[in-house]
Amino acid sequence: MKKILCVLFSLMLLAGCSSAPATEAPASSEAAQEPTTETSTINVYTRDATSGTREAFENAIGLEELTATAIEVSSNGDMATKVGADENGIGYASLSTDFEANNVKPLSFEGVAPSEETVLDGSYAMQRPFAFVTRAAGDFESDEKEQLVAAFLDYLCNSTEGMLVVQSAGGIVNLDESTPWAELAENHPIVNQDNSAITISTCGSTSVEGTLSAALESFVPLAGNFQFVMNQTGSGDGYKRVLGEESTGVNAADIGFASRNFNEDEDVSGAMSSGTYAIDAVVAIVNTANTLTDISADSLNQIYSGTLTDFSAVK
Repeated sequence: MKKILCVLFSLMLLAGCSSAPATEAPASSEAAQEPTTETSTINVYTRDATSGTREAFENAIGLEELTATAIEVSSNGDMATKVGADENGIGYASLSTDFEANNVKPLSFEGVAPSEETVLDGSYAMQRPFAFVTRAAGDFESDEKEQLVAAFLDYLCNSTEGMLVVQSAGGIVNLDESTPWAELAENHPIVNQDNSAITISTCGSTSVEGTLSAALESFVPLAGNFQFVMNQTGSGDGYKRVLGEESTGVNAADIGFASRNFNEDEDVSGAMSSGTYAIDAVVAIVNTANTLTDISADSLNQIYSGTLTDFSAVK
């Protein structure tokens, strides 16, 4: 009997041992803490489809299809702000942009640095016009306003003083073709009266803001202390609000601007005046922390099409 009890007790012990759960070996702490390799993935910034800056940029780099990951910004200033806050960002802006204030730097393009000299001699290829268009003759609020707008555009486009102001604000002009304002003013007697009750309104390209505001401010004391209102929302609105579908609504303006040539469907033939007052360079910009200094059209094309996604691969 004692032998039977011993056998049964032994069998119970063996059964208990075999039912204990198996324990997996703990993962190696070294493997669990293996660091992830960081990459400088490029964040692409672009403007809206009606932007003159975008048109000039995409034409210069031969871009056919923009990457779906591109981040769209609202204006030239917004572009500089966004890239200036993103160490992995790349964008494009007007040469008249205050790069230092926005923590961005302009890149040379195909080995050529953007400057007044390289734009005028044609060696810097990524450039475009600052164009303007007005309402039709007789379609201003008053004859006096129409005359004042004509005087301002003569000052902006042709006077030595006006062109110097545009140049100092970053616009590119040919001063050899300028005339002293005192001579031009003789054709505009409207500037000799009090014009403080007149307000000139402008619209269109955001890239022209710096040069345009500087020109308007300098012209005010020369033309009877008139008022002005700038509402720059993009090149696509330049034509619409003076001659197009919004020219009779609440967004109507007196002078529209585009940082590109007006398109075929933007018929400016009915304007009192239209033309170009300066040339501008479009520049690729990166955050100042980026070590990149020069970039090719091919690299920009690959970045903006989405086939090149890391700064370490930019040549």
